[in-house]
Amino acid sequence: MILEEIMKTDVITLTEDTPIKDAMLLLDKYRIRHIPIVQGPEKKVVGIISDRDIRDASPSIFHSTEHLEDFLKPVSSIMQRNVITAHPLDFVEEVSTIFYENNIGCLPVVTDDDELRGIITETDILHTLVELMGAHQPSSHIEVKVLNQTGMLASIASIFKEMHINITSVLVYPYKNPEYKILVFRVQTMDPRRIIKAIEQAGYEVIWPKQPGMNL
Repeated sequence: MILEEIMKTDVITLTEDTPIKDAMLLLDKYRIRHIPIVQGPEKKVVGIISDRDIRDASPSIFHSTEHLEDFLKPVSSIMQRNVITAHPLDFVEEVSTIFYENNIGCLPVVTDDDELRGIITETDILHTLVELMGAHQPSSHIEVKVLNQTGMLASIASIFKEMHINITSVLVYPYKNPEYKILVFRVQTMDPRRIIKAIEQAGYEVIWPKQPGMNL
């Protein structure tokens, strides 16, 4: 899945000369946390301002009523200029890594010419990953330890096919022993005991649902 499929395209923006007070009002009115700062009719992204930027500035420029005129300062005085962005054709899982590594709350989505096309937030990413994993649908979670070699996923999937159980999502992650890997299935059955038995009879180890006394 790529960003242009899930990004918000109706983006509220400001220009560099917009007073800080206007940014505060927009953040509150639309209950958002970030506003891209753009330049020109092509809306090239030159910065971004967040509710955190305004809060961080508050102790220094809004501390007393003597400095209320500072609300009229332009957003360019406190905005973040080194903006991390994404491209509409970026994959969701790759963008989630950007959020994770940079501890950010949103990404403006821009073209190769830095023209704004949309915005994506950490909440959007989380919702999408939940849907991709099928965790939002009634299902059972099954984890199988297999050898780290080709054909393992196809072999396990064929067992689900034989049992007429639909797979809603599959994840693969490393095992502590690099000779193995873990296949994580979300399947459309609320009673996985029958399929677990079939997988074990085929010679594979089911590590979840965990049975009493099982040592991982």
